[in-house]
Order: sequence, then C-alpha cells, then structure tokens
Amino acid sequence: MNDTILLENRAYWTQRAPSYSEVNREELATDHREVWKHTLTECITARFPHRAPNEIHVLEVGTGPGFFAILLAEAGYRVTAIDLTPSMLDEARHNAGMLADRIDFVEMNAEALVFPSDRFDVIVSRNVTWNLPDPELAYAEWARVLKPGGLLVNFDANWYHYLFDEDARAAYEQDRENSADEGINDLNVGENFDDMESIARHIPLSQVNRPAWDIETLESLGLSVKEDTLIWKRVWSHQEKVNFASTPMFMVCGLKETPHNARGPSAGEFQPLAACKNLDYPPGNLRFLPFAID
Repeated sequence: MNDTILLENRAYWTQRAPSYSEVNREELATDHREVWKHTLTECITARFPHRAPNEIHVLEVGTGPGFFAILLAEAGYRVTAIDLTPSMLDEARHNAGMLADRIDFVEMNAEALVFPSDRFDVIVSRNVTWNLPDPELAYAEWARVLKPGGLLVNFDANWYHYLFDEDARAAYEQDRENSADEGINDLNVGENFDDMESIARHIPLSQVNRPAWDIETLESLGLSVKEDTLIWKRVWSHQEKVNFASTPMFMVCGLKETPHNARGPSAGEFQPLAACKNLDYPPGNLRFLPFAID
C-alpha cells in the first residue's frame, strides 16, 4: 500500500509542480517572504544564539518549489533540500535563481533518508507530513539524521480530516461558504482536487487528531517537544485564514537529547525553544506585521 501511495503522490505532485510553484513565487513576491523568514530564523537563532548562520546546516524535507530553502539560503544557512518529485526540484532550482548554487537540492524519499546519522543541526518542513504513507517512519528518520542537541521544526495542519469526521466536514463546508461570501479565491477548489482527496483517504494522518499525534510520536523517539497551535495567526494571509479556518496550521518543535543528558534536556536547556512558542501574533493582514525587514 505504501509504495502505491508514494507512486500516486509522485504522479500528483508532478502534474501540480507548475501551479504549486506559482503559489510559491507569489509568496516570495509578497510579505510572506519576510514573515516566514523571520519566523524560521527566530526559532533557529533561539536554539543556537551563539552560532553564525553559515555554521548551521539545515535540512528541508519536502522542499517542493523551494520556498523554505530559498529563505534559509538568503539568511545565510547551509541548506540541503530534498523532495520526492524531480519536477518540483526543477521548479525549486529555477525559483532559487542565483541562490541555487548555495542550496543542495536532492531527490529523496522523506521516509528513507540516505544521510548518515547525526548530520544536521536543524530540520524544517512545511505541509509535508500529512501527505506521507508512513509518517512515523519519516519522523524516526528525521530524528536519526538530526544531531544531538539539534532542532526539528515542522509546520503542518490536520489536512483532509474532514473526510473522516462529521464536525470537521461541517466546518470545512463553512469555510467554503465564507470564502464565497467574501469573494476570496477558494484554494480548496481547483486543479485535480478530487485526485488529492482520493489519495488522502488512504493516508494515515488524515484520520488522526493533530498535533497530538505528532507530539506523542516525537516524544516516543526521545525528543523534547513544544507545540504552537496559533502559529497560523502569524504566518497566514487573510485568504488562507478564511480558506482554512477549520484546519489551522500548527508548529511542533522537537529537541534531540545530547549524549551527556541521556534522559533528555532539562527545562533550562530546553528554554531556547520557548521562542518557537512565544512568537508575536499581530492582527490584520500580513503587510502590517511589525517585523524589521532586511
């Protein structure tokens, strides 16, 4: 079954690559660029306050058209970005422009990393785990290649949970009505949407409550975990907030234990991750976020 889902995913995202890349290019051309860059760098800097970006090796899992990889390279980090779909990597290289030479783009399965253990200081991902046939295996692989003391930051949502929950279905339908009432382009209606729903019916994370599942899984792998269920207020545009109100984005941050502390980091050692939970949530449109722009 898992191999079938992987093949279906690759086929779906191959044909979606051009249009999904356009979405990322729009993000790069708007305030999304600085909002997301600030969010990522704030979390990483909080964990490694005394290290320069070029001393920190970041792995992005499921880079797609390269949005996170581009932001991280702009910020000066050493970046490796993987994706299952070659056409997505082609889009990512194109979107990265002159930054492409500073990013190591690699075709790879998120559930079967070829990297040696304890390789990366930071692992980041956005809207990827929900789409995996074996997300528990993926998290185990990510934890394996993360260095002791390293940081895992995953942004995701309970996508397609409405296929298995009546209350979630009602809320999802309300999102469709609200989008129409506001005259907002509905991002849940469009190119081969039925195909993705069909795949989602066979994906395990569509059927569970998140981020509770993520927290439990990461903790079972020995990571200390903090979650932020309000991150969507900071990083989403007004359009996204209306389209996906019933499926808000969350963030989970995991810290891998260090050898000298086999039982995991103490509250004091884990304190730098507090910045991942205590981000500002200003109201209104992204363009009014009071962040310093580089």
